[in-house]
Amino acid sequence: MTILTAIGLMSGTSLDGVDIALLKTDGEDVIEHGPTHFVPYNRDLKVFIRRAIKAAIEGRDGAADIGKASGEITEAHVIAIEEFLEQTGVKRTAVDVIGFHGQTILHRPKRQEETAGRTWQIGDGKTVAEATKIDVVSDFRAADVAEGGEGAPFSPLYHAALIRALEPDGAVGIINLGGVANITYAPLGGGVLDLIAFDCGPGNGLVDQWMDLRRGEAMDKDGAAARAGKVHSDILRMMLLNPFIRRKPPKSLDRYDFKIDPVLGLSVEDGAATLTAFTATCIRASVPHLPQEPRDWIIVGGGRRNPAMIDAIGKALDAPIHTAEAIGWNGDALEAECFAYLAVRSLRKMPLSFPKTTRVPRPMLGGVHHRAPV
Repeated sequence: MTILTAIGLMSGTSLDGVDIALLKTDGEDVIEHGPTHFVPYNRDLKVFIRRAIKAAIEGRDGAADIGKASGEITEAHVIAIEEFLEQTGVKRTAVDVIGFHGQTILHRPKRQEETAGRTWQIGDGKTVAEATKIDVVSDFRAADVAEGGEGAPFSPLYHAALIRALEPDGAVGIINLGGVANITYAPLGGGVLDLIAFDCGPGNGLVDQWMDLRRGEAMDKDGAAARAGKVHSDILRMMLLNPFIRRKPPKSLDRYDFKIDPVLGLSVEDGAATLTAFTATCIRASVPHLPQEPRDWIIVGGGRRNPAMIDAIGKALDAPIHTAEAIGWNGDALEAECFAYLAVRSLRKMPLSFPKTTRVPRPMLGGVHHRAPV
């Protein structure tokens, strides 16, 4: 099969900026990892995005704040691509496609038969294609949700491709610690239809929100606050009553589905410790949903940089845990690489999601192709 060169873009719920990665792939196997880059969001753009998220949550779909944020997101991604090409020396003509995820401002999967699900990523793929003169695939999740799928997680296919290259000797579990935590389960020798994936609870989202509220800090750097605090078991038990934790997968979350309210009366340190323990315990509570416990666990996403979180998860799972870098993966670029990979699959008319990863009724195609002007 022909190998294509793709740029992947990802801007997550942490709102830190745009991750960019180059990947060569045939849509099944990863052939070569290329250079990567990161462009941070400026303060004003973060404000625009937060206003758009608030408007979306409140149901104000036509709000000017959403249109403003969409335009700013689009421009930020175009600037990021041009900076990437200039700094890496990658030729524009060498890139076959850009995978443009956009910025999620709302994720509300279907909960009842009479209620339609919705996922909303802002940013205009057509404008990105016109500005960069490179074909773009965007809007990866909408088709899945329209057919009753959860619309997330969308990384399992790429995780599986990376795991195959490791030649594992048993089932592997990948824990993605973003704003939300999700699991990919890859059975030994299994194909794409055997993949299992689902969100299991908060990742870094609650701890980040807590640190921002109490100290004006973006995160619990190095897990220092959590390490200095104690876990309040009574609050932890109460938080674990959330019905989402008991729901059978596939299932997905919006970052804002869980709240920090139960820890508001605690010190900064105790709140961080309790929320960190909550993330780890939600992951542990997800293991019974798997056919068997993975032989190895790999942790990816921003949370892998928080040693307190890693320790808590390792203790909860009582199993070998490896970070992305420990096995040779570029943890910072993984999600951007994923959308480069999915863009190629979309062009090749290959499925992006499956019944056991998003609850979609059948393997689903996805993505909208925007052709660059000639």
